[in-house]
Amino acid sequence: MQAGVAYAALAYLAWGLFPVYFKQLAAIPALEVVMHRTVWCMVVLLVVLAWRGQWRWLGELRRRPRVLGAFALSALLLAVNWLGYVWAVHNDHVLDASLGYFILPLVNVGLGYAFLHERPRAGQWLAVAVAAAGVLWLALQAGHVPWVALLLAVTFGLYGLLLKVGALGALEGLALETMVLAPLAVGGLLWWAVQGQGALAQGSASDIGWLLLAGPLTAVPLLLFAAGARRVSMATMGVLQYISPSLQLLVGVWLYGEPLAPARAIGFGLIWTALLVYGAEGWWFSRTTKNQPASSKVS
Repeated sequence: MQAGVAYAALAYLAWGLFPVYFKQLAAIPALEVVMHRTVWCMVVLLVVLAWRGQWRWLGELRRRPRVLGAFALSALLLAVNWLGYVWAVHNDHVLDASLGYFILPLVNVGLGYAFLHERPRAGQWLAVAVAAAGVLWLALQAGHVPWVALLLAVTFGLYGLLLKVGALGALEGLALETMVLAPLAVGGLLWWAVQGQGALAQGSASDIGWLLLAGPLTAVPLLLFAAGARRVSMATMGVLQYISPSLQLLVGVWLYGEPLAPARAIGFGLIWTALLVYGAEGWWFSRTTKNQPASSKVS
């Protein structure tokens, strides 16, 4: 449990700083960035698998078509999430992206309740209700459905759920996902290169260097997240995930000058209040349980 919390927290910390990285690639179309991200992430993972001699699971997949199908679905969700996020950063919607990951705990709690039979306590439901009020307020202030935020929240929530019930380890699962996506990504990049388009044909050495860096920068946080998702409840993941959007919000406002109007700040304030309620309830529950006599815990 403690290791899971540490893994997940490090993953969310890295993701919170991702806008700084993707801004370096703003001149490259989002779809092309995602294709490079897929390919170089796969390369990093294959190197790790080769170093560890960890190939047996590939042969076993032939007898487990359902596992392959589940990871094909998770690969699709991951690709859509990546594309939506990169597009948001490139088009000065870092705050909208952060909102998506503020919404994610609502999705996590709902998925945990619906599919994993997790039963949040009353205090946790209160925190979810306060966060939902904040999201609703932000939607009303914007005057439209926050589709970027909802896309990111739903796709990553479902992706986390599939990891939670997945039959492969973190390394193998992510490797399989990138291998599923790689034929499309490699094909697209080669086609652009033959046409004299894309970063491989027209990009500077700096652009190519930044794209190559997408491999380790993608693989390491996702492996940490996958390892954490298997060790903690969906509700706990919902609390930890606030690290990422909080950092994204600060980066969007302070580093890139995206406006945060007072009315919008109220919505974010409600969501942060929900985080405090959620954290305080969890601390109180843990403290109360710890102080109970052993006999009462058994009963």
